Amino acid sequence: MNNDHFSLSGKNILITGATGILGTQFCHALASSGANLALFDIEPKGLNSLRDALSSEYSSNKFLSYEVDITDEFEIKKSVSAVIQDFGTIDVLHNNAATKTKSLAKFLSPFEDYDIDTWKEVMDTNVNGMFLMAKHVGPHMVANGKGSIIQTGSIYGHMAPDQRIYEGSEYNGHKISSPAVYSASKAAVIGLTQYLAAYWGKNGIRVNTLTPGGVESGQNEEFSKKYSNRVPLGRMAEANDLTGALVFLCSDASSYITGQNLIVDGGLSCW
Repeated sequence: MNNDHFSLSGKNILITGATGILGTQFCHALASSGANLALFDIEPKGLNSLRDALSSEYSSNKFLSYEVDITDEFEIKKSVSAVIQDFGTIDVLHNNAATKTKSLAKFLSPFEDYDIDTWKEVMDTNVNGMFLMAKHVGPHMVANGKGSIIQTGSIYGHMAPDQRIYEGSEYNGHKISSPAVYSASKAAVIGLTQYLAAYWGKNGIRVNTLTPGGVESGQNEEFSKKYSNRVPLGRMAEANDLTGALVFLCSDASSYITGQNLIVDGGLSCW
């Protein structure tokens, strides 16, 4: 295998949820592999800071930021057109954006008390947003006869959470849980990936899911300990544990891989 197959030099990648915990790490990894990035996020201050940081560190790459609400089809259509005009082409779409909603307390509510509006808010970003992004980027890739779409899933879209690890556990000061809507939305990501892989395969477009296991991101020590005890490698993931898999799926090294769910979970799902 030629190592150039793993290079992203000259590739134009559109990434949603660019300023998140994973998104920021993903952007730096893609940039360090040579990619030009169109950064989509709803939060302008963090978005512009990320763009400036990337431009400073990787001066030979091109980075542009776009403030976009991915639940708004009009905004998506306008912004995707702007990216094509600014970059000339979109080689890779990384559907990465997800939400814990405007209210973390409501997002973490017990199943029996779950508010339908909160459920809809999660689905609107986690599923509808990915559908809309693929809907408006996909035809551009079809016209080019090639492309790669990577969609960020979750281990809890692949398997159910172990409720026992949440006893005494907290996330940023809130009693932690993993709500049903999160599992349902991330399971839908896998289904959408498989559908699109079959639908656009004849056009040279690859579509895959990247599924992280639990990532350290503000959980208390009790949760980290209980979760880590479930993992064969004995720890939670750091955001940079996922970047190699993403670069691989974006690169020509994965040219015959489509419709797959690449699980990066330290072995959690093997037992």
